[in-house]
Amino acid sequence: MKQLRIIISGGGSGGHIFPAIAIARSLLEKNKNIKFLFVGAKNKMEMEKVPNEGFKIKGLWISGFQRRLTIKNLLFPLKLLFSLVSSALIIKRFKPDLVIGTGGFASGPILYVASKSNIPTLIQEQNSYAGITNRILSKHVNLICVAYQNMDKFFPKEKICITGNPIRKSILEDNYSFDEAIKKFDLDPKKSTVLVIGGSLGARTINESILEGLNKIKNNDLNLIWQTGEAFSEKANKRINQINTKGISTFSFIKEIELAYKVADIIISRAGAIAISELCSVGKPVILVPSPNVAENHQYKNAQSLVNKNAALMVKDADSNDKLVEAIINLKNNNSIREDLSRNIKIMELKDSSKVIADYALELLIK
Repeated sequence: MKQLRIIISGGGSGGHIFPAIAIARSLLEKNKNIKFLFVGAKNKMEMEKVPNEGFKIKGLWISGFQRRLTIKNLLFPLKLLFSLVSSALIIKRFKPDLVIGTGGFASGPILYVASKSNIPTLIQEQNSYAGITNRILSKHVNLICVAYQNMDKFFPKEKICITGNPIRKSILEDNYSFDEAIKKFDLDPKKSTVLVIGGSLGARTINESILEGLNKIKNNDLNLIWQTGEAFSEKANKRINQINTKGISTFSFIKEIELAYKVADIIISRAGAIAISELCSVGKPVILVPSPNVAENHQYKNAQSLVNKNAALMVKDADSNDKLVEAIINLKNNNSIREDLSRNIKIMELKDSSKVIADYALELLIK
C-alpha cells in the first residue's frame, strides 16, 4: 500500500494545535501508513507542543496582521511573501497527498499554496464566528468542517460539513482513576477541587482574580489546581509559596489535563470553542469567563449559548476581579446547581468529531 503523506497546519494557541493533533491521531487509527508533517509559525507554542506529541514540524516566518496600528504591521507583507515561498518549497519537497488546516495565521500560506497546486485541502473551523484565515481560505479549499450551524454566512454552503470540534484523545479515553489524580496534584481528598484554566497561554484577568482571592479559596476548604500560563507563573508561584497549604498548587501548563479534569469539582475556563468542546465531554460544573479580546466577541456568544441551556455559569471578564471567586464559593456551596450544570453540559457533547473529520479527509483522496 502506498504511504500517504499529509501536511497539517494550525497554531498560535492550543485551540488550533490540539485539534490538529487529534485529527492526526484519528487518521493514524484508520491508516497506519501515513507520514505527517506539521507546519506552524516560528517561535509559537506549536513548535514545542507538536514535537512533544511525536510529530515533525516546520516553522514559517509569519504572524497575524494586528488590528491596532503598530510598526509590526510593516513587516506583514514581507512575512507573507516569505511564507508563501517557504510553503511552496515545503510542498515541493514533501509532496503531500492532502493538506489540512485548523486555523491560525500559520495555516494560511501552506493551505493557499496547496490549493493552487491542485492538492486536496480541508480546513476545520472551531468557532461560531469564523477566523479571518479560514474565511480567506474557504474560497480555495475543497472542504470545510465546522462545529456550529449557520456557518454559510462565512463559507460557501456546498463545502460545509458539520462535524463538531476534535478534542484530545486522552480526554475522551478517561484512563485515569480519581486516586491517581489526587496523588498527581497532591490534593486533600476531603476538600472539593477547583480547576482554573485560562487557556494554554493563560488569561491575565482570571489569573489576577484568583491571585487576589487565594485566601478566600483557602478559607473555604477548597483545593486549587491553577494553570497560569508562562507569563504569570512566577508571580503565582511566589504567592502560593507564601500560603504553603496542601492542595493549592500552580502550573504554567498542565500536560495531563485529563487528570485535572478527572479530579475537578468546579472548572473555571475561557470560552474558546475547543475549551467548550472539552468541557462538554468532561461534564463538570463550569464557570466561563469569556475573553473580550477576540473577533466579534465570539467567546461571549459561545458562553451565552451554554448559559441559555443552564449548562454553565458566566462571569464577564470586566467583572472577574469582583465576582469570580465569590461565584466559585457560591457554586461550591450549592450541590443542586452543580448537579444541574453537570447534567446539562454533558447533553451538549458531540462525540467522535476527530474521527468524522478524518473520514472526510480520506474521502477527498478517492474523489
